[in-house]
Amino acid sequence: MATSAAALILNAGSSSLKARLLAPDGQVLWQGRRDGACAADAEALWGDWLGPALAPVLASALGSPLDCLALVGHRVVHGGEQFVTPTRLTPQVLAELTALVPLAPLHNGPALRLMAALAAWRPQLPQWACFDTAFHQTLPEEARTYALPEAWRQQGLRRFGFHGLNHQHISEVVARHWAARGRTEPLRLISCHLGAGCSLCAIAAGRSVATTMGFTPLDGLVMATRCGAIDPGLLLHQLRAGMAPAELEVQLHSQSGLLGLSGISADMAELRRIVVAGESASDDGRWLGARRAIAVFRHSLLQGIGAMAASLGGVDVIAFSGGIGEHDGALRQETIDRLAWLQPFEVLVVPADEEGLIARLCRQAAAREPLVATDIHR
Repeated sequence: MATSAAALILNAGSSSLKARLLAPDGQVLWQGRRDGACAADAEALWGDWLGPALAPVLASALGSPLDCLALVGHRVVHGGEQFVTPTRLTPQVLAELTALVPLAPLHNGPALRLMAALAAWRPQLPQWACFDTAFHQTLPEEARTYALPEAWRQQGLRRFGFHGLNHQHISEVVARHWAARGRTEPLRLISCHLGAGCSLCAIAAGRSVATTMGFTPLDGLVMATRCGAIDPGLLLHQLRAGMAPAELEVQLHSQSGLLGLSGISADMAELRRIVVAGESASDDGRWLGARRAIAVFRHSLLQGIGAMAASLGGVDVIAFSGGIGEHDGALRQETIDRLAWLQPFEVLVVPADEEGLIARLCRQAAAREPLVATDIHR
């Protein structure tokens, strides 16, 4: 049976490329994932995995020709000041998104490459973008404003926050859980998105009121290869010592975080295995590096949760999501044990579903603005 008005959702993350074909009712018709997606190999992934090979796969999943494919939705990490709602791609939108690539090079670049590949493959297929920064538009002025000179602030240099699509998804899931328990008071939620990228969001009655990431996705918690929050003076020190800005960018984005701390791996699961093995058999420096990385990661997480709780004036639910948040039970338990002073609160695990949210948001936007077949290159 043919499935009409299906949506293809593409999610180019910092460590993976996920694709999902969704029916209007949310049914997953087909999905796939490739790890290792980054700016350098997004085009190769498209050619080897998707590209021409995608047409028969989608046609089979749809049970009909590709004319039943209504739209493509993309996750775009940085929307800047201008993009706060789902947006249909046009040449002007693409140009504006290209200008934002330096603010999120691990994410926006791959997403734009995929947009171009899709446009070359099916030029009349409408493409939409949803933005990780959009959910954080509710941040109060004191939470989004940096203590910078006014001239800098006038340039739009402020806290944007990221992972908004998953934080919004978590907020909606937990709100339904809260209502099902008969709770009517405003929900104070700390959403923990812990994966290759990591961020926290303080959510009060469904609105983002504080978050750990800032002007770019480099700020906040320790991540897989990103440094998280550090003293800006340290960066000035490295620049004065002769490090080129391009090299500094590579080191902070790709050589820091768990990888930099351990000297072994950016994969939390692998680091856990090394620690467990080292505790039962006298290991070398690998064990010390892995233990250090986990300890610093946990310390950063605990500090962040404390800050989010302060912004909320307490917490009712802490929800864990993302590759680490969903699967590292030891980290969850360690975190809960160290937060005994903050009790009582409920702990939930909410599987990430950015693709499902993107599909719903794009469909809602398309209903308000009827889709017109457009070649985004013209």
